[in-house]
Formats: sequence, structure tokens, C-alpha cells
Amino acid sequence: MRRHKIYEADDKMITLIKDNYNVLQSLGCFGISLGFGDKTVSQVCEEQDVDTATFLAVVNFTINGERPEDTMSGSSSLSVETLLRYLKASHDYYIGFQLPFIRKELFDAIDNESRLGKLIMKLYDEYARAIVTHMKYEEKNVFPYVEALINGNADLKYDIDTYSKHHSQESDKLHELKSIIIKYLPSDGLHNNKLSATLYDIYNNEDWLRLHAEVEDYIFIPAIRALEEKYRQGGVGMRISGMLQKSVEGTEQLGEREKEVIVALVQGMSNKQIADHLCISTNTVITHRRNIARKLQIHSAAGLTIYAIVNNLVDISSVKL
Repeated sequence: MRRHKIYEADDKMITLIKDNYNVLQSLGCFGISLGFGDKTVSQVCEEQDVDTATFLAVVNFTINGERPEDTMSGSSSLSVETLLRYLKASHDYYIGFQLPFIRKELFDAIDNESRLGKLIMKLYDEYARAIVTHMKYEEKNVFPYVEALINGNADLKYDIDTYSKHHSQESDKLHELKSIIIKYLPSDGLHNNKLSATLYDIYNNEDWLRLHAEVEDYIFIPAIRALEEKYRQGGVGMRISGMLQKSVEGTEQLGEREKEVIVALVQGMSNKQIADHLCISTNTVITHRRNIARKLQIHSAAGLTIYAIVNNLVDISSVKL
């Protein structure tokens, strides 16, 4: 991977943006306004009440993968207040702007009056709901705990490890949506151009979400652990851990029995009904379903329905929406 330069406090902010235009999104989340002329990073940060070391830690990480622990200062030198403000603004940006923007693009790019188009939109809405649910969980549970740590009175008790699977589920849904559009959605002319533009934005959207989760994993969480150490004598033993697990893309082909299971699922059958219909055990049905999800990287009913339609496993007119 090509390495960019490591930016420092005396570099000009305009140079940083010219070199890496994606940083523009980070500026907004830090609350940094444009119009700063030729001022340095430290001058802009100081004038706009942003901790310079924390800003540079996030920027250098998102550009180069340079973690704070890889530098001399380390996580303990970062401003947790600045990181918390950054993450809250990131949530507002993603929920309030990015998700609705992509949805409108997708809606305009497909025949949303068709059954297939409606299923695509249903799949996107499932993804969006999963994202919102996870972010709202963080806002309700993680952020208040961090604020309590900052104020020196962290007495909440919970274990965020139980929620670590959700980033993986969200990533799976987005991967599934991209794959279905690329592999199965027919398009031509203007719709093809719109779909291509929408897919480009979805890929950028996926990169943004991945970096957001990695900032949580590799910058925010270590900074919280460093802060926890300061309160260890007070009995605060909370643990905040990884929030992202990457999915693995499957490439195997479906067997005939697996196709039969998909058809039965699309028809609304339960595992027991499928077992009775195919004269197999319920455990075998469950095994087939796991293999289907692994091979297709499709985990939702809407996604399986779309797969079944475009691969002529079922007639689209028979699908109930």
C-alpha cells in the first residue's frame, strides 16, 4: 500500500486537504469551518477549539493507518472530549445526511415501482435501520459512560462486548446490497448511468463507515482505556472493545438442495415446514441455510428473494411484498 506523508501541526491545512480531499468529511465532524486561508493545522485547530494532537491522530490514521500508539505521544495524549465530539458529529452526518442521500440516489436509479425495485429498496432500508440502531445504542450507552469518565464519576456497569457483532451485521447487509445490484439488477441507458453513480457512492459510503469503526477501535477505545486507568483505584473496571468484524466473501456455487431451500424460504416456509416438504431433518435445513448465507453472502429474506427471482428460481409475480 502506498504511504502518504505523516502530517504535523505546522503543515498548512489547505495542503492537507489538497493531498487528501476525503479529509473534508472529517473537518465537518470536528466542527472545523472552511475559509482558513493559509493557516497551519495548529492555528486552525486552536482558533476553532479543536485539540490539534487528536485531530492529527484521526487524520493520519484515516490516511495512513498510523495509530497513536505508533507515535511517541500515544493514546494517553489524546483529548477524549474532542474524540467524543467528533464521533457524535459523525453519527449526525451519517444518519441525517448520508443514509437519506444514498437512499434517494438508489430510489431514482432503479424502477422502484417494480417488484424487484421494491425489494432492493427494502434491503437498503434494512441496512439503514441496522446502522441507526447501532449508532443510537452507542449514543445511549457508550457515550454517556465516556462522559462519566471525563467527569470523574463513571459508575455505570455494562459490557459492550455483547454488542460487538453488530458492525459485522451492518457490513454484511451493505456488501449484500452491492453484490445484488452488480450481479442481478438489469439496467440500461440513463438508469445504468444512475446506478453506476449510486454504486460509486455506496462504495465510498462503505469506506467511510469502515474508517469510522476503525477510528472507534484503534483511537477512541485505546484513549478510553487510558482514561480508565486514571480511575482504576475508584473501581471503574469497564471494558470497551472491538466494534467491527469484517465479513468474508464466499464464492462457492449452490447445490440443488440449497436452491430448493431458498425457494421454500421465499415462499414463507418455516424451518420445520421446509424439513417436512423436503423430507429432511430440521437440523439439515439449518445447515443448508448457513451454507447458503456463507456462499451468497446474503443474510436477509429480501436478498434471498431477489436472488431467487433473478436466477429464475421463482416467478416474480408469485412473490408477496
